[in-house]
Amino acid sequence: MRGTYTRGVLFVHSTPPALCPHIEWAAGTALDQEIHLQWTPQEAAPGMVRSEIAWVGPAGSGARLASALRGWEHLRYEVTEEPANGTDGGRWSHTPSLGIFHAQIDTAGNTVIPEDRVRAALESSLTVEELREGLDLALGQAWDDELEPFRYAGAGVAVRWLNRVS
Repeated sequence: MRGTYTRGVLFVHSTPPALCPHIEWAAGTALDQEIHLQWTPQEAAPGMVRSEIAWVGPAGSGARLASALRGWEHLRYEVTEEPANGTDGGRWSHTPSLGIFHAQIDTAGNTVIPEDRVRAALESSLTVEELREGLDLALGQAWDDELEPFRYAGAGVAVRWLNRVS
């Protein structure tokens, strides 16, 4: 294999069933391989379905995957990409009401807030409450709050690993 490879997971937390083939096509195009997801009912949103799949690909695949799915109405998803040699990890979260959020992830899976974001929160805050709001925004707290019921509803679902052989 050439270049730096990494792995991650695509979590489709909820989508209308009619979008399923489009999501599979978009994800497969972004990962440069054919994929077929196993869809199960999303208990947190009756009438919606959920799926998840682990993937392996070149560094940057998480960003391509998140971009390929971005902006679709009624679609909630998260993409993770593990840090690899010389590259940061990342997490992309998307909800219909909030849009997309990206955070850098360290090797332990923690969200990393860049120094300039911390300084901006400190400089623009006059109260502890305003500082908390600025840091919550930098951490993507609103996305976590909205996605948590969907994550919980998917607990215990098996993850399939998608391996790329080149």
